[in-house]
Amino acid sequence: MNKHIEEVLNSQLKKEASSSQFYLAMASWAETNGLNGTAKFLYRHSDEERMHMLKLVKFINERGGKAIIPALEQPPVSFDSVLNVFELLLEHELGVTDSINNVVDICLKEKDYTTYNFMQWYVSEQLEEEALARTILDKLRMIGNDKGGLYLFDRDLENSAIQVENAAAGAAQ
Repeated sequence: MNKHIEEVLNSQLKKEASSSQFYLAMASWAETNGLNGTAKFLYRHSDEERMHMLKLVKFINERGGKAIIPALEQPPVSFDSVLNVFELLLEHELGVTDSINNVVDICLKEKDYTTYNFMQWYVSEQLEEEALARTILDKLRMIGNDKGGLYLFDRDLENSAIQVENAAAGAAQ
């Protein structure tokens, strides 16, 4: 594996691991604030980010590079509101998108088409992540300070998390 590509992939691996920890901190905050649906959504999101990291670990190692498992910084322990959580989530995802686009650009410059093709999955995934975060933010802004609306929003997130879990369990059988 090209050393420059290996370095940028390891950098991306750290971003995915940090994302997992960031969303885990958000989930814990939500859970301790009575937002069980939001917590379920964020726990699942944290798991997804960890899988994104593992996918990079395996790819780097399989290509003859060496995946470096990073030390991570402490994520925040509290947030101002659910709206703040999802604003930070979108901001974070936009940064991850920039990073992925940078990796793709370097792959093209280095003519590493195998890694370029591998990274296309991440490009598509980021489109979904950003769209989901924007949709959630739109709903939260519509709700505003309405506690009843927040209750229903949280319940909807919990129900969607349960549906995803049930679909995954059915697919595994």
